[in-house]
Amino acid sequence: MSSQFDRSDFLRGMRDGAPFILVVGPFALLFGVLATEAGLSLVEVMTFSILVIAGAAQFTAIQLMSENAPTIVVIASALAVNLRMAMYSASLTPHLGALPFWKRAFAAYFLVDQSYALSALEYEKRPDMTLGQKTSYFFGTISLVAPNWYLWTLVGALVGQAIPPQLALDFAVPITFLAMIGPMLRTPAHVAAAFVSVTCAILFAFIPWNLGLIIAGIAGMMTGAQVELWTERKGTP
Repeated sequence: MSSQFDRSDFLRGMRDGAPFILVVGPFALLFGVLATEAGLSLVEVMTFSILVIAGAAQFTAIQLMSENAPTIVVIASALAVNLRMAMYSASLTPHLGALPFWKRAFAAYFLVDQSYALSALEYEKRPDMTLGQKTSYFFGTISLVAPNWYLWTLVGALVGQAIPPQLALDFAVPITFLAMIGPMLRTPAHVAAAFVSVTCAILFAFIPWNLGLIIAGIAGMMTGAQVELWTERKGTP
């Protein structure tokens, strides 16, 4: 299977990923502001964003650090929030697993919610795509998102509290995830997992250090897996 670069699919991925700039910009800007307020230097903020490139996990870590949570709790919570990346990786392995190691390493680094959501939907719609087309599309989806994440994190870290609170930049966080999750709720398992995780997150919001999110995530994954198992058994003659 050829892994040759396909310009048209790269541009298609770039086009599909472009709308996410509208929410990634404020998202990154807010992180830069909050990270600076939490006491991180400009170098630390940018290193954090470039190395981790995982907004939800970064916000979780920053919030817990601001609350002086134990280091183990900060690390565990950030890893728990990013646990979905392991499932993303498993989902995309049948499509990109044949790539050379260095390309898989780059794909792993740029595997974020936006690149996964767009690529998974595209691969499903076009099952005849070659490895090269799939790879080109994947990297196209992130080609505008990643630079904007770095850029607006830098802007947020530089301007800090100069951004008026009336702009309500925190709106970007829920809107980003709603925009990605909505189209993915196509099966009873997806819907059940989302419902249980949201319900548990609300019920366990009183637990300190956001540990309720870990419980909600585990409950959601277990529910989704069980509903999928029931669905498969029901469809078996």
